[in-house]
Amino acid sequence: MGSGRLYAAVLTGGFRRYATYRSATLAGVFTNTVFGLVLAYTYVALWDQRPGLGGYDQAQALTYVWLGQAFLSTLALGGGGFESELMERIRTGDVAIDLYRPADLQLWWLSADLGRAVFQLLGRGLVPFAFGGLVFHLAVPADPVTWAAFLVAVALAMVVSFALRYLVALSAFWLLDGTGVSQMMMLTGSFCSGMLLPLNVFPGALGEVVRALPWASMLQAPADVLLGEADPAGTYVFQAGWAVVLLAAGRLLQSVAVRRVVVQGG
Repeated sequence: MGSGRLYAAVLTGGFRRYATYRSATLAGVFTNTVFGLVLAYTYVALWDQRPGLGGYDQAQALTYVWLGQAFLSTLALGGGGFESELMERIRTGDVAIDLYRPADLQLWWLSADLGRAVFQLLGRGLVPFAFGGLVFHLAVPADPVTWAAFLVAVALAMVVSFALRYLVALSAFWLLDGTGVSQMMMLTGSFCSGMLLPLNVFPGALGEVVRALPWASMLQAPADVLLGEADPAGTYVFQAGWAVVLLAAGRLLQSVAVRRVVVQGG
């Protein structure tokens, strides 16, 4: 099997694996919808007091809320990605078996995580977003070109999300327990991705900093493409730049970790 077909099979396997968890998917849809309602009514109250906050009108702000609920599991912003499994394999030493596979460790986990992300977008993301569109007036574009541009931004967001979490997972080569690092990443991601408030709302230097960080690639960037608030080409450059930097950092850290495994005898 060629390398391209191998990673495509891993991606498909990742999709099918999460598709078997039907009860968990239904529970996740319910949770995302309820939390989306709470957040949406909070935004309504806030935008009633501050119309045009962050450059969004109320319909755009509400669209942002429901995109956030669609992306919460897709980008594993609240956990639930591959990193806990990889950390456990590192802790137990099973990662040595992974290194003997005729496949690159980083590309293997990237393919599996993309399969998971696509399923979560379809399985847990579409229903809450559609529900939000039925209950609230959303700023949903009719132009299919805008939707296509948005999907490209979503795909890049998935890669950036993986690259960040891969770095977190590799920390288990040096730490006895990577739970603390994972929790710090979740807290940082919730704040810096704009999951609680759009990054456009953040004032002054704080706003400039958070909008330059990689987490801005994950929710804010695709949302602005869909809402017509950002140039798709510039957004892609920003996202792809962070993806390349983070994947390269993961590649470097992986090479150091592999040498560590070899020195310790596997």
